[in-house]
Amino acid sequence: MKTMTFTYSLNTIDSVSKELLLHLNSKIILFNGTMGAGKTTLIKSLVQSIGSKDIVTSPTFSIVNEYQVKDDKIFHFDFYRIKDIEEAYNFGVEDYLYTNHWVLIEWPQRIASILPTNTCVVDIDILDNKERTLKLTINKEHLTKNNAYEQLK
Repeated sequence: MKTMTFTYSLNTIDSVSKELLLHLNSKIILFNGTMGAGKTTLIKSLVQSIGSKDIVTSPTFSIVNEYQVKDDKIFHFDFYRIKDIEEAYNFGVEDYLYTNHWVLIEWPQRIASILPTNTCVVDIDILDNKERTLKLTINKEHLTKNNAYEQLK
């Protein structure tokens, strides 16, 4: 495993998103953090950095939102409201997980038993009202020369 830590605020979130993209080795990114930690806010910036012009909203009620980028898609999940893994199976979550598209997941622990191993994990901690700490964990077993960022070019 390889980890990196970043401290950021709303003023620096876009530069942290771009930096984050440089280090990813997977297009499946899991976001952990307490309610209000800023998972969706970070994802909004990340989706923009990937190249989407779509408006990013929380998929808390819809479970999944889809955003378009040139020659690709981004699927943004929020599993906060699901009651069990069967609910995720009912809308075909495994079909999304095994595409070559971006998959950004909030509350991934709710479907932990079916997550693939080729993921990057982002843990967000609240420092104060204005600052957050982001810890990126990369599974080095899956590191390749062609990281996820290279696919954006």
